[in-house]
Amino acid sequence: MSKVDVLSFGETMAMWVAEQTGDLAHVELFHKRIAGADSNVAIGLARLGFNVKWLSRVGADSLGRFVLNTLQAEGLDCQHVEIDPQQPTGFQLKSRADDGSDPCVEYFRRGSAASHLNRSAICDTLLSARHLHATGIPPALSASCNELSFELMKTMRAAGNSVSFDPNLRPSLWVSEQQMIRDINALAAYAHWVLPGLSEGQLLTGYEAPTDIAAFYLDQGAEAVVIKLGAKGAFLRTAHTEQFISAVPVAHVVDTVGAGDGFAVGVISALLENLGFVEAVQRGNWIGSRAVQSRGDMEGLPTRAELLDYTAIV
Repeated sequence: MSKVDVLSFGETMAMWVAEQTGDLAHVELFHKRIAGADSNVAIGLARLGFNVKWLSRVGADSLGRFVLNTLQAEGLDCQHVEIDPQQPTGFQLKSRADDGSDPCVEYFRRGSAASHLNRSAICDTLLSARHLHATGIPPALSASCNELSFELMKTMRAAGNSVSFDPNLRPSLWVSEQQMIRDINALAAYAHWVLPGLSEGQLLTGYEAPTDIAAFYLDQGAEAVVIKLGAKGAFLRTAHTEQFISAVPVAHVVDTVGAGDGFAVGVISALLENLGFVEAVQRGNWIGSRAVQSRGDMEGLPTRAELLDYTAIV
């Protein structure tokens, strides 16, 4: 592996997870954790032994220190995380859902420190990474984050480094649905590996069938498109092949949040190890299945030892 394997960027929030089921207004006990799709993937790749640089911004507050300490404990290189003396660290409240349903999440991130990330944060050290993972969340946070996203993806692709992109749509963060669709598709054009969910792909492209959604992004320059189908697995299409790949069965779903991030960890890690696309999607399905069996956004992401144990028995 190179000195820097992966660069990822975005917002990590503090997260207060309910210890009791029911309306958040009535919950009295919470557990403090971190949340953020981009950092979930970064953590997952670090747990598998990759050298991961994390670009972000936190407030000069206790939640910012908590976020930074947690990311560093997970093995991320956080030397490019800026401390903002004026803007706060974003946070969220998350309900407890023990029946496999999607939990309720309330965000408190508008005007956060991370939303003030901008192009000035880009430096040669960051661009030395051999792979960039990006999502559609940072470009929705602010105009400056939008510019940063475009600049990083455009520069990394032009330099010949691999780029992965998960749309991870957050409609409530965008000014309009039209802008969201336009910018997300423009960003996807810089990615080698595009990883939308089925409903996301349908909204973004106007097509219904997975094969047509994938063709849309292949025509934009993607090398491979993997469409997440939840419990049904995933659909893979490249210029040379297309197929459905079955999910790993799960007896009891605990928490669905973070499943897509786990899936991305599996696909990206396998491709960075020069495995084939089918093997990459199979790994993605397995890590996604682990994620839904754990409470928390990234707690179910495996270590390298756990991955090796799994591959030894399949």
